[in-house]
Amino acid sequence: MKKLVQGNEATFLGARKAGADFFAGYPITPSNEIMATAAKYASTNEDFTFLQMEDEIASATAIIGASLAGAKSFTATSGPGFSLMQESIGLAYMTSTPTVFVDVQRVGPSTGMPTYPAQGDVLQAKHGSHGDYTSIVLAPNSAAESFQYTATAFNVAEEAEAPVIVLTDGFVGHLEETVDLDKIEVPNPAPRRRKPLGTGKRHFTGLLSDEEGIPKTADPAEYRKWYWGKKKQVEATAAKYELFEYIENKNSDTLLISFGITSRVLLPLKEEYGYFRPIRLFPILGEQLQKVAADYKNIVVVEANDGQFAGEVEHAMSRPVKRLPLLGGELSSSLIAKELKNVC
Repeated sequence: MKKLVQGNEATFLGARKAGADFFAGYPITPSNEIMATAAKYASTNEDFTFLQMEDEIASATAIIGASLAGAKSFTATSGPGFSLMQESIGLAYMTSTPTVFVDVQRVGPSTGMPTYPAQGDVLQAKHGSHGDYTSIVLAPNSAAESFQYTATAFNVAEEAEAPVIVLTDGFVGHLEETVDLDKIEVPNPAPRRRKPLGTGKRHFTGLLSDEEGIPKTADPAEYRKWYWGKKKQVEATAAKYELFEYIENKNSDTLLISFGITSRVLLPLKEEYGYFRPIRLFPILGEQLQKVAADYKNIVVVEANDGQFAGEVEHAMSRPVKRLPLLGGELSSSLIAKELKNVC
């Protein structure tokens, strides 16, 4: 049945579709509706637990603890809160803990323009925590996709045994769209791959440890073994989700690359330009980008930041790209069309 659904509400419903049964969070614009929906749902459903924490650090560690105890857990935040969660994202990776972090981006840094959307957390989503690790980041651009790819994120997290980030923004989160959620294809909820904390011999720590949880912090060879093994597991999982949209334009020598809300805004320009939208931002779709871009003279990355994803695309394709940065939360097809004339 079709109904009017807000993007943030759809994100929560996608999490529930995947079997999520634990949410911990701290209120922050423009992600608040996810938390509010979780709180309302928990008040009438005993199979779902909601906790409002004292801050974002506590929220992140709470969902890690809940996941280790056997729950499917997630949190939602925006830029400043996402910054505070970065150390915990590294902890989740180090301990192979499946969980989901939703970042509804806004204009920053600091408090910035909290009611205006942006895409300035791209590089933070890829590598905001310290040390070497491999991020999996999905970027929906509608209420329907917020439902679909949040549900997908939970399954990816279970298979990769790692945190997965869903990167939306204030526009996507606050869009209200008519959607039939029952007709959106999402994978069946993935089962938990390992026993929860308290069963067996395994214990969990952020230290480098062996399979039994015994610290191995003085063994460089053990670290290399862990690092390459974990990287292989995460990349192999991500490879099963080559999520993107491509609209070919044989009459144009220019390919536009964009994601999230910006891709939605520039879609009307598909008659004049080629169009490529990565949904899986990271690991970056390098092979797909190279294949598609081979047919175009100019590559322009359009994003609501100062070229964060453009640098990643340039590196992945080993060729220069042009940048169209959109700053300050102002997005329109006419504005992009005007700016493209200057860029191309």
